[in-house]
Amino acid sequence: MNDFYEKLDVLIPNPVCELEFTKDYELLISVMLSAQTTDKRVNSVTRILYKKYPTLESLRDAELEDIIKIIKPIGTYKRKAINVKEISFLLIRDCNGVVPNNREYLETLPGVGRKTTNVVLSILYNVPCIAVDTHVERVSKRLGFAKENDDVLTVEKKLMKKFPKYRLNKLHHQLLLFGRYFCKSRNPECNTCPFTDRCKYYKKNHR
Repeated sequence: MNDFYEKLDVLIPNPVCELEFTKDYELLISVMLSAQTTDKRVNSVTRILYKKYPTLESLRDAELEDIIKIIKPIGTYKRKAINVKEISFLLIRDCNGVVPNNREYLETLPGVGRKTTNVVLSILYNVPCIAVDTHVERVSKRLGFAKENDDVLTVEKKLMKKFPKYRLNKLHHQLLLFGRYFCKSRNPECNTCPFTDRCKYYKKNHR
């Protein structure tokens, strides 16, 4: 796999989360908001949201309708607005306003599932894990790390088993960004891709 790592490091040498945040709870809320939408769109609304409500207490006490108005450009904004207030309330009540290094607790928060928890634990606490979003899932299946009919949890388990723990956090962001900008769902950049030798999509569509 060293050849794979080397090529990925050349393509995406310094992968970072593209969601904008300055506080731990901002990351958690932003990842929750990013479901079924883009990081770019989330950033466009959270710049307004976090400026107007700069603390967890102010988010907790904000008028629901105002949060809805701010985050309306993203999908399922009404449910997500409720989640923002509930997450703020629960973090203050249970954790003194700190996002804990506790998978079980985080997964109980509204709108926060395994994928969101993996992202948060990886970035905030350097916990070795892989968050399988649509990009990571697509890349994993095209490159043969998972089967086409595998669900996201199966894909995650296969990636965790295949790659060493010390590479997982960086690899997660690399696979995500590779899928977002290179191995896209439509019109992937196969002509410049260094992984065509292992890619099922390439072999099927470029005979």
